[in-house]
Formats: sequence, C-alpha cells, structure tokens
Amino acid sequence: MSQPDSNLDLQEAENSLQSLSIAQEGDTPSLTINKQKVDILLKPTGNAPIMKKKKWTVDSDKPIGWIIEFMKKYLKIESQEKLFLYVNQTFAPSPDQTVRNLYDCYSTEGKLVLHYCKTHAWG
Repeated sequence: MSQPDSNLDLQEAENSLQSLSIAQEGDTPSLTINKQKVDILLKPTGNAPIMKKKKWTVDSDKPIGWIIEFMKKYLKIESQEKLFLYVNQTFAPSPDQTVRNLYDCYSTEGKLVLHYCKTHAWG
C-alpha cells in the first residue's frame, strides 16, 4: 500500500469517527437504530369481544405479553381475566416471545395474524 493510499484510509476513518461523535448528543447516541415496525392482524375467536380496529403496527421488539396487556386495556378486560393469543389458529406463543420472531416465521402477506379469545381455543 502506498503512502497516499494509507493517508486516504486514515482520513476516511477519522471522518467516520467524527461523524459518530457529531451524531452523539449528550449521553444518548442519536444514531438511528432501525426499529422496524410489524403489521399484526388481530382476529377475535369464540367469546372474545370484537376490536373496531383489527390491523395494528407495533415495534418488532415488543413481546407478546405487551400485546396481550395492550389488548386488555383496549377491550376493557379486567386484569385478572385471561386473554389468549394464537398464531395462525395453531399455537399460543409464550408471553416473552418477540413479535419479530413470530413475524419472521409465521407472517402471511406481510402481516402476522393473531387470533384472540378469552378461553382456550387451540394449542
């Protein structure tokens, strides 16, 4: 490698570091971490109340437990009552499973279809 090439590489590295330093304001870096959103389609089953809005967009890093709690609040279901979610009418994911994992494995037509009910239905 010649001297001008190594100076050019060094200059590029310094520029990259400077842009990282500029991008950080205070203690929190403002580097854009791509938090992807995932479309989920919520369908009632059995005795579940019907949601007016069926299609939702959520952060892909949210756990299924968060979705269940959100739905309970939205549907005004008491906290001691159960709400069950099922993926594609087949199994109930664990509450700590992330939306992204389920989306990657079970999405259809760009949406993750989740069925919900107040009693056990499948799985």
